[in-house]
Amino acid sequence: MSHVTERIVSVERVEDLIAVFGSFDENIKRIEEALDVNIVNRGNELKISGDTESVDKAARTLEGLLSLAARGETIDEQRVRYLITLVQEGNDALVSQMAKDVVCITAKGKPIKAKTVGQQKYMQAIQNNTITIGVGPAGTGKTYLAVAAAVAAFRERTVNRIILTRPAVEAGERLGFLPGDLQNKVDPYLRPLYDALYDMLGPETFQKYQERGSIEVAPLAYMRGRTLDDSFIILDEAQNTTREQMKMFLTRLGFGSKIVITGDVTQIDLPDDKVSGLKDAVRVLEDVKDIAICKLTSADVVRHALVQQIINAYEKASKKQEQSRPAPQKRYTQRK
Repeated sequence: MSHVTERIVSVERVEDLIAVFGSFDENIKRIEEALDVNIVNRGNELKISGDTESVDKAARTLEGLLSLAARGETIDEQRVRYLITLVQEGNDALVSQMAKDVVCITAKGKPIKAKTVGQQKYMQAIQNNTITIGVGPAGTGKTYLAVAAAVAAFRERTVNRIILTRPAVEAGERLGFLPGDLQNKVDPYLRPLYDALYDMLGPETFQKYQERGSIEVAPLAYMRGRTLDDSFIILDEAQNTTREQMKMFLTRLGFGSKIVITGDVTQIDLPDDKVSGLKDAVRVLEDVKDIAICKLTSADVVRHALVQQIINAYEKASKKQEQSRPAPQKRYTQRK
């Protein structure tokens, strides 16, 4: 440690202090470990010591957490980690935006909100555009937040129907090998969408709306030849659509409807000779007005801490692979 500095952060409400400390002071320990500082609590003050830059970052992290706690936000491990990342990137001014808008309330009364800045931009894009494309790794809340936005629009009666769809190519399986009638065959593919809807609406309400036709969960092939008015349509796992399927889907858009397309371009299960419709759409539609393209990253992962590390490790590995790939090709062409 170069030059030891001390800084005091004052706390107005003891409740906020308790929330920020977490059980067994785990949040404080996390900040100490990540930023290499020492934090001591004296009454309504927190004393931070360490080198100047680290103390400054720790103070900004604590102030951010205290402001979130003051707004009644839960301070959990994911929040603390995310805030430390924001501070290290110099983006902590964005913290004040974090705790604003509740997207939707679940059947059990739990508010659903964007938990990261990336997620917040995604929700704003859905609000402000007719078509939104959300691309990012697993655990960034792409599908869950899109379903929350759909349920909110349905409850506000800005749309009459929710339509959720996915392409039925998954990890090399073919529909013919699955037992049962068509509904039973496609249900396993659509399970994550059902789970999100059960969460928001509760099973009974979901069942009622599905019977009425207000909510439809169907494979992408069912969309052909239809025009969908006054609907909130979500295409999930869009990386597994072909270029033709994506064009077919996008042209289903009717009056008064909204479309959200989600996918992860690192998990394409299509044959090698097929171009992913999602990759293609991101390229083709980049400059089209009223279409937003949101790119979520591993910083927006709101699952277990380990999920974020796994994603980062895979990203690193695939970059290494790409860097080491061109050399053998050259040798091959010379030999030819």
